[in-house]
Amino acid sequence: MSRFGFAFNPTNSQARATLERARAWCAANGVETWDAEADDGDRIAAESVGSDLICVLGGDGTFLRAARGIGDSQAPTLGVNLGRVGFLAKVETGDLEQALAKVAGGDFALEDRFRIEASLLRSDGERVRHACLNEVVVARGPRVRMIQVEVEVSGSHLATWVSDGVVVATPTGSTAYSFSAGGSVLDPRLRNMIITSVAGYLSPLRSVVAGEDHVVRLILRQAVSGATISIDGQWDLPMAVGETVEVRALPVPLRMVELSGSTPFYDLLRTKASLLPY
Repeated sequence: MSRFGFAFNPTNSQARATLERARAWCAANGVETWDAEADDGDRIAAESVGSDLICVLGGDGTFLRAARGIGDSQAPTLGVNLGRVGFLAKVETGDLEQALAKVAGGDFALEDRFRIEASLLRSDGERVRHACLNEVVVARGPRVRMIQVEVEVSGSHLATWVSDGVVVATPTGSTAYSFSAGGSVLDPRLRNMIITSVAGYLSPLRSVVAGEDHVVRLILRQAVSGATISIDGQWDLPMAVGETVEVRALPVPLRMVELSGSTPFYDLLRTKASLLPY
C-alpha cells in the first residue's frame, strides 16, 4: 500500500480539516497521496488508476459524486462519514487514522457493489449514458401533476404507472429514495434492480425486483410539464414525452473497503435508521 487518494467535499470545513489529518498520517507512514474535490470527476478518474485506496471524506452525496469519477478503475474505496446518516461512509471521522492503518496493513476485505447504467434515448436519436451507484429516477416536472410512465422488463410490459415518478435502484441504493417510496431494502452484495413507483395512483403493483440480466425500459407517455431524470440524486436531466430510459447492469462493480471489525450491514441498518428524524 503506497498510494492513497482523497476525494472531499470542498464546502465542508470539517472535510478540509480531516484531509489535513489524512495527509499528516500518510506523510508519517511513507504513503504517497493525491486529493481532489468530489465533483472533479476527470481528476479522480485519472488518479484512480494505480491507487491502492480512495478515501472519500463527506456524506453519502459526496461519496456518490466521487464514485462517478472512480468508475471502472476498481480502486478500493472507503467512505469517512462527515454527513448525518452515512450508509455509504462507514468510518466515522474520529476513527480516520485507525482506518488508514488497517488498510495499509491489509486488515480489510473488499465488497463489490453492483452498478447500473441509465441510457436516455432522445427523440432526435441522441443517446446519453450515465453510470449510477444508487438509482435512476424518472420524476414529474416543476408542476405538481402526475406523470404516466410505461415500464418494460426485457420486453415484457410490467406496468403503466400514473405517479410522481419511478425509481430503479441498486441494492446499495435500496436504503435511499427507493426505500422512501416503499421498496424493499436489499443486501448490498446482491446484483438486482428494484423498480418502484413513487406515490402511484390506484396501482396494486408498487415495487418489483429484477435480476441483473434484465433491461428495464421507462417510457414517458404523459406529462403536463415534462419530466426530470435524476442520476444518484446528484445530476438532473430534462425528459420529454415519448423519450425512453433504458437501465441495465454494468459489468464492473465499485469495490468498497470493509474493514475488519466493521459493523455488519443489518446492525448498521438499525443503527443508521435510529439517526433519522421522526
